[in-house]
Amino acid sequence: MRTKFIHNVDNQELFKQNVLVWSQQFHEVVWLDSNNYNQMYSSYDAILAVDAVNSIQTDYHHAFNTLKHYQSNCSDWIFGFLTYDLKNDVENLESNNFDGLQFPEMYFFQPKKLFLFKGNTVVFQYLKEFDSEIEVDIKEIEQISFKSDKDIEEPIKIKLRIHKDEYFEKVNNILEHIHRGDIYEANFCQEFYAEDTEINPLETYFKLNDISKSPFATFFKLNDLYLLSSSPERYLRKVDNNIISQPIKGTAKRSEDPEEDEQLKLALLNDEKERSENIMILDLMRNDLSKTAVRGSVMVEELCKVYTFKQVHQMISTVISQIDETVHPVDVIKSTFPMGSMTGAPKISAMKIIETLEETKRGLYSGAVGYFSPEGDFDFNVIIRSILYNETNKYVSYSVGGAITAKSDPLKEYEECLIKAKAMREVLES
Repeated sequence: MRTKFIHNVDNQELFKQNVLVWSQQFHEVVWLDSNNYNQMYSSYDAILAVDAVNSIQTDYHHAFNTLKHYQSNCSDWIFGFLTYDLKNDVENLESNNFDGLQFPEMYFFQPKKLFLFKGNTVVFQYLKEFDSEIEVDIKEIEQISFKSDKDIEEPIKIKLRIHKDEYFEKVNNILEHIHRGDIYEANFCQEFYAEDTEINPLETYFKLNDISKSPFATFFKLNDLYLLSSSPERYLRKVDNNIISQPIKGTAKRSEDPEEDEQLKLALLNDEKERSENIMILDLMRNDLSKTAVRGSVMVEELCKVYTFKQVHQMISTVISQIDETVHPVDVIKSTFPMGSMTGAPKISAMKIIETLEETKRGLYSGAVGYFSPEGDFDFNVIIRSILYNETNKYVSYSVGGAITAKSDPLKEYEECLIKAKAMREVLES
């Protein structure tokens, strides 16, 4: 059981900053922030969960069954991540590429302390045995004076795992598969990295969030492993028996000139290639959702709608379904994992091809972070536009990708990757 305590704050943004600084004393931290982005499907402005009372950590072997058992028996809030490589639990696949980050392939924990932000109200939910600490923690949080270390860190030199000419060769290889009919779309990703590098994870997250202000921003700390994410994409949400997915495919840069910016947005909206990419993945998601849906309940709510974020314009579709009460929430995730926006179609063939061409094990990149509520609802994002850091190994990494279709131009695909990478590169190199 949890003790609930309602606390009103005068300045939500300041309190959010302070509570995240305060959270760094714990080994397990999950911060999920909508940045007050106006979303149709959102329960909270932000959520913080800290300090594991218990947890599960595993590789891909029987991972979803392990999660199913843990979630069923916990009957409480649990938070965690699913790496892309859990594909190997869903299908007969492998992940053999280089891994400089060494994240576990799945991790979830039940937090001792939970903070739910909505407007100027914060609901504290502490496990009963820790509820005497609520008032002490509030005082500590309100007395924090955060100072930026902007001028302390040295600029970081980013390296490319795949250089430009090699990228062109690999994209042309994918195009050959497409023209042969092996696949009709593949999401091909590349890593940018830095070795022997130290960063301040929280400071880096604040910088990244400040220039992106994305609706699925995440700070995740697991001992010496960190995720600093400015993701704009929802993977999957469950509310009662309703399932919502919002895949992104289609990206355009922003302009400081309002007229030019509007032209860029309209050009994306009317771009046949980008629309076809989005619709292919939408169809894949509809098919995945149908595996657990009540017959006839899978519906497209939004088709190829362009949303504007601080760094980019994005084309997003929304698909919904309903499930029967007998369907376990983890089974909905397993039947759609990995998300089609990060694989391609047909999904299994695309995953096999990109595994042979990519140079890096994706790990948490293109996986998902989120939570299950005590009622069995859940909400998970897609881990893109993110910096990953292994503090012990002093290894920093971010990856970007794009959908390759029959109409793809390797040069334009490469340029789109650089647009997506811009925020992370600015944060690390400035």
